[in-house]
Amino acid sequence: MEERKKLTVPDLKARKKAGERVVMVSVPDYPMAIWAERAGVDIAAVGDSLGMVSYGHPNTLPVTIDMMIQHAQAVRRGAPNCMILVSMTYGSYATPEIAVVNALRLMKEGGADVVKMQGGREKAHIVKAIADAGVPVMSHVGMCPHFVHQYGGFKLQGKTAAEALEIIEDAKAIEAAGAVGFEIEAVPTPVAEAVDKAVEIFTFGIGAGGASTGQLLLGMDLLGMFDQFKPKFSKRFAQISDIATEALKTYVAEVRGKSFPDADHSYGMKPEEAAKLAAALAARS
Repeated sequence: MEERKKLTVPDLKARKKAGERVVMVSVPDYPMAIWAERAGVDIAAVGDSLGMVSYGHPNTLPVTIDMMIQHAQAVRRGAPNCMILVSMTYGSYATPEIAVVNALRLMKEGGADVVKMQGGREKAHIVKAIADAGVPVMSHVGMCPHFVHQYGGFKLQGKTAAEALEIIEDAKAIEAAGAVGFEIEAVPTPVAEAVDKAVEIFTFGIGAGGASTGQLLLGMDLLGMFDQFKPKFSKRFAQISDIATEALKTYVAEVRGKSFPDADHSYGMKPEEAAKLAAALAARS
C-alpha cells in the first residue's frame, strides 16, 4: 500500500479555508488503528471515551493520563500515517502547571501530534499555557463530557439563543488563547454553524451537524461494536457486535459438540516419530 502524507497542524487551517472535509475517528486500540490507517482516515482521535467503550465506566472521569499514554502508543503503532489527537483526562489540566506537564507527557511518551482538553473561556488561560509550552492544543465546546455532573447527564447544549452566544464566546476565547482548533459536541446545527463561522481555526463536530471542517465519530459506535446505547448523532456503518456474537456462538457449539478442533486446525506428527512415542509410552507402562 502506498504511504500517504500525514496531515499536519498547518494543514488544518488550510483545509478549513479550502472547504475540504477532514475525517476523524475515535480509535482506542491497535487493531482499530490499523483499520483506520487502511481506510484513509485523516485523524485518529484517542479519546477518553475509551473509558466507557473499552473499560465499561459510566462516564469518562475515571480515565488517567497513564491509560491515555498506553492507548496512544498502541494507536500510533497501528496508524503511523494518521494525525494522532490525544485527549487530556479529567483533572489532568486542573491548573496551568499540571496541564503543561501532562500535555508534554502525551507528546513525548504517547506520540501525540495534538492534545485536546475541554472548556471555553474559563479554561482559556490553561489553553494558553499549553500552547506557550510549544504543544499544539485543541479544546472542546458545547457538551463537554468532563462537566457531565454539572449538566445532570449527557445533554444537548446551546438550545437557546442565549446559550448559543455563550458557546460562541467560548470559541473565540479558545482561538485567542492560541489553540489550533476545537471540538463542537452535541449542539443544534445552526449553533455549530455560527460557532464555526466565528473563528478561523479548525473545528470538528460530533452531534453538531455538518458545519465543521472535521467530522468525528467513535469507531466503536460506527462499527457497531459498542451497542449498550446509541447516541442520536451516531450512525452505524456496520454491526460488528452481532457478527462477533454469532461467531462466538458457533465456536461454543463446535467445542461442545467436539467438531472443533479438527484435523485441519491441529498439528500432525511424522509417522515414524509417532511410532517412537507410542513405543516409548508402552515401555513406560
